Amino acid sequence: MELLLASAAGNVFGYLWEEEAKDCTGEDYAKILCPRGTGFGLDGLFLMQRPGRGPWVLEHWDTDGSKSFCSNGSRASLALPGTPDGALVEVISSGERILLRRDGNEIGIRMPEGEGFGLRACPMPLDVPAGFGWIGNPQLVLRVPSVAAVDLPALAPPLRHHAAVPGGTNVNVIEVLAPGEARIRSWERGVEGETLCCGTGSAVAAAWLAQTEGIQTWRLHTAGGEIVRVELTLDAAGAWHDLWLSGPVRKLGRVLPEPSLWLDRRP
Repeated sequence: MELLLASAAGNVFGYLWEEEAKDCTGEDYAKILCPRGTGFGLDGLFLMQRPGRGPWVLEHWDTDGSKSFCSNGSRASLALPGTPDGALVEVISSGERILLRRDGNEIGIRMPEGEGFGLRACPMPLDVPAGFGWIGNPQLVLRVPSVAAVDLPALAPPLRHHAAVPGGTNVNVIEVLAPGEARIRSWERGVEGETLCCGTGSAVAAAWLAQTEGIQTWRLHTAGGEIVRVELTLDAAGAWHDLWLSGPVRKLGRVLPEPSLWLDRRP
């Protein structure tokens, strides 16, 4: 069984074809293959159905085995061989309907939209300007004078587990550099740590900045040093339309995991 590897915005994901992944569940494969040291140091694991008629289907698991919607991993999938052709691909990723768009060496993702998706009132009192949104997962956004000066391992966990958000939330800090340009750092639930870029967090951060700054196209400098571009239309109620996040993706290769990694753990 081949494990395919691809990256987007500095995050590395593993991909298995569902038809070949018969020995474990996706949750088990994620817990086994993702951790650094005992696994491959991945930011998440996907099971992919073979392309056919209708939307292409992906399922994603975080490193702790929890299922979640992952935008950067969904984007990076199109760097792999055997994935759907075409400039625009309809996808159901972890239950969310999205579009993937090829544009030169970049892949864009149109985020989930419709009822339930969009900006919401911040559910907790904070000492800095803050926003909150649902994009297939919850995202808290805090505006700070300098993201580099933030002690994220100290700041983020109490907010990530705040009782006001059942199940917890991702935590993002942003620093506006110029009109339409900002720097971002993200602490992701499931990973339980800072990642080089949270795609959904970047999208919600840009939507909140669009609401507060009146600018609907943003360049976000990520912790990994790459820049992702976000463009959207936002209505007065905070719902977004055609929210696209774009950036480069990379095919990293393929490996053959040692089968004993999971066979030895079967009941």
